[in-house]
Amino acid sequence: MPRLGLTYSQLGEYKKAKELEVTVLKKRTTLLGQDHPDTLLPMGSLAKKRTKLLGEDHPDTLMAMGNLAVTHSKLGDFEKAKGLKVTVLEKRTKLLGEDHPDTLMAMGNLARSHCELGDFDKAKELEVMVLEKRTKLLGEGHPNTLLAMGNLARTHYELRDFAKAKELQATMLKKQTKLLGEDHPGTLMAMGNLAATYSKLGDFAKAKELEVMVLEKRTKLLAPDHPDTLMAMGNLAVTHSKLGDFAKAKELEVMVHEKRTKLLVPDHPDTLMAMGNLAVTHSKLGDFDKAKELTVTVLEKRTKLLGQDHPDTLMAMGNLATTCFKLGDFEKAKKLELTVLEKRTKLLGEDHPDTLLAMGNLARSHSELRDFEKAKELQVTVLEKRIKLLGRDHPETLNAMGNLAAMHFELGDFEQAKQLEVTVLEKRRQLLGDQHPYTILAMKNLIFTYRALDELTEAEDLEQLVRQIQMSL
Repeated sequence: MPRLGLTYSQLGEYKKAKELEVTVLKKRTTLLGQDHPDTLLPMGSLAKKRTKLLGEDHPDTLMAMGNLAVTHSKLGDFEKAKGLKVTVLEKRTKLLGEDHPDTLMAMGNLARSHCELGDFDKAKELEVMVLEKRTKLLGEGHPNTLLAMGNLARTHYELRDFAKAKELQATMLKKQTKLLGEDHPGTLMAMGNLAATYSKLGDFAKAKELEVMVLEKRTKLLAPDHPDTLMAMGNLAVTHSKLGDFAKAKELEVMVHEKRTKLLVPDHPDTLMAMGNLAVTHSKLGDFDKAKELTVTVLEKRTKLLGQDHPDTLMAMGNLATTCFKLGDFEKAKKLELTVLEKRTKLLGEDHPDTLLAMGNLARSHSELRDFEKAKELQVTVLEKRIKLLGRDHPETLNAMGNLAAMHFELGDFEQAKQLEVTVLEKRRQLLGDQHPYTILAMKNLIFTYRALDELTEAEDLEQLVRQIQMSL
C-alpha cells in the first residue's frame, strides 16, 4: 500500500496518495504503535506534499510541519524537531498574532522540545506565557488552560521543583474533577500525575492511594486490558517497589507484561517498557540473572527498532549496565556506562539530567574498580553542575554531595568527607525531617566518618538518635 501511494503521487494524483498514506498511518499506528519507525515514516512525505501544493505559510502546511516535528521527536532527533517547531511558531505568530489559539499551541509544542533537550528553564518560560495568555483569554477553568497548567507542572517536575509541581497538579485535579467529573479520563490522568509527584516527594503512601483509585476506576470504566488501565497498573507496581514490596510489584508487572505481549506485537514500545520494568523488579528481588536476560532483550529490540542513539535505547543500555554492576561485572558496567555518557553528552548536552545520571553511574563503577580518583573527578563535576542547575538544597544535589563524600572517605580524606556529610545531614533534616529514610542514611554515613576520625562521642550521640528514631517508626 505505501508503494501504491507513491505511484499515485508520481502520477500527480496527490489526493489519492494522501488518502492511502493516512490509511497506512492509521493501520500502522493500530498494529505497531505510534512510536514504531514504520508508523512514523509516512508523516514526513505528507508534510513535503503540503508544502509543495499549498505553500509554506498555509495552515495545513504548518500543521503537517508540526506533525513532522513530533515524528522527529519520537525518533529521538530533538534538534530537528525543535527547528521545525520554531518555524511553525514564528509563522503562526506573524500570520495569526501572539494570542491566537494555534500560536499558543505552537508555543506549547516548542516548550516540549526544550524539555526533551533538557532546557527546562526555557520550556518553563514559554509555558508560563501560554498559561497566562490562556487564563486571560479563556478563563481558569477552560480545558486548554488546564492543559497548559499540566504542562507547566510537568516542567516544574523535570526541574525537580516537586513542591510547585504538586501545587499546580493539585489545583488542576480539583478543577478537572469539578469540570469533568471524577471518572473522566482527563481527571484520572491528572490524578496519576499528582501521584507521581507525591512519589518524588517521598510520600509513597499517598502516591499508592491515588494510583489504586486510578487503577480501580480505569479497570471499571475501560476494561482490565485497556492500555490506560495497564499503564495505571504499571505505575502502581513502581510505587509498590519504592515501598519495598517487590513481590507485589513483580506480580503486577508480570500481569502488565503478559497482557501487553498478548494484545500488542512483541516489539511494541509499551511491551518493551513493561519488560524493562519487570527486569528492574527482578533486580531488586536479587534475581540479577533474570533481570539481565530481560534487559538484554529490551536493548536488542530497541536498538533494532529505534537505533543506537535513541533515548529509550540508551535507557535500556543504562539499565543493563546497572544489572552488570550488581552481578559484579564492573568492567562491563563501566564500558556500557561510558557509551551511554558519551552519547547523552553528544545528543543532550553536558548539563542534561540524564547525562548527569550517566556520569554518576560511571563514577560508581570506577569506585568499585578502586579507581577512586577518577570516581571523585566525575562526582565533583556532577555536584558542581547540580548546584548550578538545581541549587544546593535540591535532593539530587544532596545525593551527589553524599556520593562525593563517599569518595573522599575511600581516599582517606575523612575531614572533607565529614564536612560534606554534615551538610547533607543538616539539609535533609531540615527538608525531609528526621524520620525520612534518606535522613537516616545520612546519619549512618556520618557515624562511620566520625569513627574513622576517632570522634567517638559524636558517633555515639548520633547512633543513639538513630536508635530513637527507628524505635518510633
